[in-house]
Amino acid sequence: MHAISVRATGGPDVLEYLEIDAPEPGSGEVAIQVGAAGVNFIDIYHRQGVYPMPLPFVPGREGAGRVIAVGPGVDDIAVDDIAVGDRVAWLQVPASYAEVVIGPAEKLIPVPDALSDEQAAALALQGLTVQSLATDVYRIESGDTVLIHAGAGGVGLLLTQVATAKGARVITTVSTPEKAVLSRNAGAGDVLIGYDGFPSAVRDLTNGVGVDAVYDGVGAATFDGSLDSLRVRGTMVLFGGASGQVPPFDIQRLNKGGSLKLTRPNVDHFVLERDELLGRARDVFGWVTDGSLNVNSSVFLPSNALFERAFSRCDSMAASNAVRSIVSFRSLVRSSMKSSGRPNVS
Repeated sequence: MHAISVRATGGPDVLEYLEIDAPEPGSGEVAIQVGAAGVNFIDIYHRQGVYPMPLPFVPGREGAGRVIAVGPGVDDIAVDDIAVGDRVAWLQVPASYAEVVIGPAEKLIPVPDALSDEQAAALALQGLTVQSLATDVYRIESGDTVLIHAGAGGVGLLLTQVATAKGARVITTVSTPEKAVLSRNAGAGDVLIGYDGFPSAVRDLTNGVGVDAVYDGVGAATFDGSLDSLRVRGTMVLFGGASGQVPPFDIQRLNKGGSLKLTRPNVDHFVLERDELLGRARDVFGWVTDGSLNVNSSVFLPSNALFERAFSRCDSMAASNAVRSIVSFRSLVRSSMKSSGRPNVS
């Protein structure tokens, strides 16, 4: 089979499209023909060596495809909804930048026919993250006002749509006028371009009260201002650190800010049991199929000679919290066999 391999850490130029041995499923595992793989910030960290991985390795932890083989013991772990020929999606399954990936059956999500592989791959990690952020971490209610940083990013666009559908007023921050258009199209009522002075702007927009909750995936650069944007008894949801991790701080700030609440969630802790994983996925896939959630992803269909350019763009998009990226391995193989054409971004 073919896979994208990393034999030395560095920029996109270290990504190699190689032919390697196809893996075989072990006990409780299945083999999946990958249709599309998600490109996430953590994949870039792995490739750059920020989060060290044993070399060589195949990057990627999210995707969608079709089950082609089932290992021994799958029937014994109460997974009766996964069989050869089924379409599935996954998050946190290593080595997903490949034609075939091996994953634990109990961690796979059945994909409805109404969704494409590209849509399912775009939703596996970020969609379930958004579902947990909006329903458990802070339960958004009709009439709430929430602030969402990086409103034109993958999570930001999805979360804005979900919050709006729940009847909340959404304020977002973005870095450019072009991203402001994306954020408004997703349902944001107020969009702040640039991050300088955003707490004062939020206070002005809320008549000095502040917002019920802040969803902050930016981290160090926005943390202080996010706390200052909250109303009394407001909730700070710190779910990422794109600008760096937040350093230790005096917990008395929460008291002085008005009995504020602070949480640092990780989606893994919200899909520990299979029933919970499938329940959250049903919510997300249902929002897409009924038209209340639009998946806005860039799909890269690169040729063997030029796929590096696509991943270079993935780097720049991730660095700016831009719209998410998906790699289609079916098209990657077809293009490499033809050895012609430019990366097609749609």
